[in-house]
Amino acid sequence: MGGISPTAVLAVDIGGTKFEVGIVTSDGEICSRARCATPAGADGSELFGTLTALIDQVLVEHRDSGQSLVACGVGTGGPMARGGVTISPINIGGWRNFALGELLTKHTGLATAVDNDAKALALAEGWLGAARGCEDHMAMVVSTGVGGGIVLNGRLLDGAQGNAGHVGHICVVPEGRLCGCGARGCLEAEASGTAIAAITGASANEASDEVIVRTGTLVGRAAASVANLLDLELITVAGSVALGFGDRFFAAAQKELTARSRIEFARGARIIPAHLGSDGPLIGAAAVGFRSVGSLGSPA
Repeated sequence: MGGISPTAVLAVDIGGTKFEVGIVTSDGEICSRARCATPAGADGSELFGTLTALIDQVLVEHRDSGQSLVACGVGTGGPMARGGVTISPINIGGWRNFALGELLTKHTGLATAVDNDAKALALAEGWLGAARGCEDHMAMVVSTGVGGGIVLNGRLLDGAQGNAGHVGHICVVPEGRLCGCGARGCLEAEASGTAIAAITGASANEASDEVIVRTGTLVGRAAASVANLLDLELITVAGSVALGFGDRFFAAAQKELTARSRIEFARGARIIPAHLGSDGPLIGAAAVGFRSVGSLGSPA
């Protein structure tokens, strides 16, 4: 990319099945990375020890690069307290009201910013991905669960507690399946990988055409609700379910989005695959870090 970028961030992606850590430069290049499985059933200290061992490995590899690390950015599942002061990822039982950012700052010496992983993806797709140059967009993750992040007027929406964008809890099937949040018919309860397995008795990898089309339709229905509410022009979708289902999923989602976005300003809204693929979570975590020090290009 025309020489070594002088600044970079430590990027940390926290997932229910894996931890991934990398060094990402200010032009979005991933210089080094390492990952490991999230320890199943581990308590808070064991989880943190596993994560810091991974971080130390990457920092040692980076030591002689000549790049200055300006921050640490973290993308993680929610919910969390405002500003990521504490996290309580639904899919990581060992961390409840866990002060991850503060502990990482003490461990690394880097100012640490923590945000929801789907919000991080929205930043990443606007920075380097499918939403680049678009000031009003939403990013969705349709995987084991369903999450989202929203950029409006070029700025990431945070909300009262930092949890804005939880599109997985829009009702898409009135009086439908019971969701983990306690409501019925949420998108996450009807269209996530977990829901598909519960409904069909098989993993999303084995889904029939009917299931793929139904899932895409429900995602498009939720996307339309947000596009109509917030005057969005673009929705990008990542996650193993959506990207694994491919063209049939996106065709069904676009058909439903078009059918339900009839108010004039929402007509023409598009739903497309996210472009960053498997790099998205790590680049998203980096975007959180750069945003925290005011050096992320756009959105801010």
